[in-house]
Amino acid sequence: MARRIAASGAQDGAVGPGRLMLSLPGIHCAACITTVERALDDHPGVRSARVNLSLKRATVEADPEVTAQALVAAVAGVGYEAHELESAVLSATATDRQGRDLLMRLAVAGFAAMNVMLLSVAVWSGAADATRDLFHWISALIAIPAVAFSGQPFFRNAWAALRHGRLNMDVPITLAILLALGTSLYETAHSGEHAYFDAAISLTFFLLAGRYLDHRTRAIARSAAEELAALEVPRAERLSDNGEETVNVADLVPGDLIRVRPGGRMPVDGQIVEGTSEIDRSLLTGETVPVFAEQGQAVSAGEVNLTGPLTVRVTAAGRDSSLHRMADLVAMAESSRNRYTSLADRAAGLYAPGVHILSFVAAVGWYLYTGDVRLAINIAAAVLIITCPCALGLAVPAVTTAASGRLFRRGMLIKDGTALERLAEVDTVVFDKTGTLTLGAPILEEDDTWSDEDLRLAAAMAEGSSHPLSRALSEAAQVRGHAVDRVESLTEVPGYGTQGTWRGHRVRLGRADWVGAEAGERTASWLSIEGMPPIRFTFTDRLRPGAVEAVQGLKETGLSVALVSGDAQTAVETFARRLGIDDVTAEALPEDKARRIEALRGAGRRVLMVGDGLNDTAALAAAHVSISPASALDAARVASDIVLLGEDIAPLASAVTTARSAVTRIKQNFTIATLYNVIAVPIAIAGFATPLAAALAMSASSITVSLNSLRLR
Repeated sequence: MARRIAASGAQDGAVGPGRLMLSLPGIHCAACITTVERALDDHPGVRSARVNLSLKRATVEADPEVTAQALVAAVAGVGYEAHELESAVLSATATDRQGRDLLMRLAVAGFAAMNVMLLSVAVWSGAADATRDLFHWISALIAIPAVAFSGQPFFRNAWAALRHGRLNMDVPITLAILLALGTSLYETAHSGEHAYFDAAISLTFFLLAGRYLDHRTRAIARSAAEELAALEVPRAERLSDNGEETVNVADLVPGDLIRVRPGGRMPVDGQIVEGTSEIDRSLLTGETVPVFAEQGQAVSAGEVNLTGPLTVRVTAAGRDSSLHRMADLVAMAESSRNRYTSLADRAAGLYAPGVHILSFVAAVGWYLYTGDVRLAINIAAAVLIITCPCALGLAVPAVTTAASGRLFRRGMLIKDGTALERLAEVDTVVFDKTGTLTLGAPILEEDDTWSDEDLRLAAAMAEGSSHPLSRALSEAAQVRGHAVDRVESLTEVPGYGTQGTWRGHRVRLGRADWVGAEAGERTASWLSIEGMPPIRFTFTDRLRPGAVEAVQGLKETGLSVALVSGDAQTAVETFARRLGIDDVTAEALPEDKARRIEALRGAGRRVLMVGDGLNDTAALAAAHVSISPASALDAARVASDIVLLGEDIAPLASAVTTARSAVTRIKQNFTIATLYNVIAVPIAIAGFATPLAAALAMSASSITVSLNSLRLR
């Protein structure tokens, strides 16, 4: 059989003819957009580049020979992280069609309500007989088409619920609106004194306002499972007896040999059969320090090859890869969390049957008492109108909008409508380490075992490598203002480090065993000068601003705090002691993190998960509520309910406090709505509620709820 060799990292990853798409998790402002677009536009072969800040994506129109890997390198050259995206698996669009639709219906209802109210004022002012009937007919011509158009969200939801044999909040809303229009038409046709057109259209307007507020608190988020799938390497180049050919990764089968070039992402699960290098596994495990890769070692889809070419035998590809299995795990976790029932839905379960029963009892009672069908239906309609759950419809969105605004000013973006309710219920917080409580970038530790001259030489050696520790050495020398030494014949040895000649001596910078040193437990890079003992440079991860305050604040709020990380045991325990975290789990794989969350939930705990990496997405989706920093990978941000917009993580504790206050306000709003109904329902049943009184009472309850919600600010 012909030997097949594929190369990842050089594939074009085209979204369409001449179009490529990149994920840009690190951009956050207009300056970022300008910098990235300029870097892409300056790349040879690029015709145009557009960056979408909301989706954190770049769409590039380029010549066919331009590769996604080259564009990733161009973006990295100006200091931003980038990942290739395969848009064939992304179904979400950047447009908010649902929001525009609700806003349009709200505008139509508002315009119609104003005109109908003007006509109603004339009737209330004493218009009678033919004049009153004319105004009623004009009101009908305005209100009926407006309600038919604007009320469709309620009508569709009510019909869907009834079709499945259940009730929701939209059933009494729909019944009240339709009964109001029906009785109004009957009264108008028979020259009745009262018509309900103003109440029907104003009810529709107020309820649409609540529905739009509710929508605004939710992000039009893509599925995290789709985002994960979009990160998979879509194509590879295969060598056969006929030469090179580009194939889909899905066409690779176990036993094929693939070659992964430096800088390329692993497209499949496999085993190294040739070459040495270093592998960046931070995407999957969160561990910042690259690991040595040699013959016989297993690799997984999504890992990045850093320094040398590798030949890998495929063990799993496409839907069988570990990356795809993680996507499936996230999808399952999301569907489990989506079963959460909000306070509004629980209230609707009790409220809807009660309203229908009261209206029916009122109609039957008045008919038996008077024998007047027309009066009985009018009173039943008045009961439905005056008890229409407008206040309940505003109770939750008004509070969540106020709370979301408060948290946004503190640097937190609420993505999910029920996130605040779930956040108020948490009793346990689980943190990821790298990129969450730290910034995910190693920094050089001060040490008396090396001198400034040693650092200058190490920085000169580091210029020949893109290794994270080498970059940290270069940054440390720049911060100290050191001019680096001149090293001749500088070369990189894949998997080991860099070597060259300095003042006639052979020098090396890299792994401990390569320079003849004994590796310790600390993260370190070793400098070896021929004829001298090796010099150790140790590194630590930079603590994220506000990490200490966040952990202490959450503990003071009464929450249990745990740390789950993919890093080594010693490093995680040392780090946890710095923050005062006692519950520690190290060397955790993505599946381990998700299982830990599920175990806590199985024990009756309500878990808040805070993470940023691909390895955290399943745990973020499985948690009761989840938070990720803005610098997180796209998939992690999509899987989370709340996004931290800045580097400072300190607002976490105040977010919990705000969420608890918001739930208190929601419950107060439900109490206000209940008291309103306790007072209003007897009046309506007794037959004293005119259309004007019903409309005013309904409006008063809605305004009261809104004012109570604004107290949260």
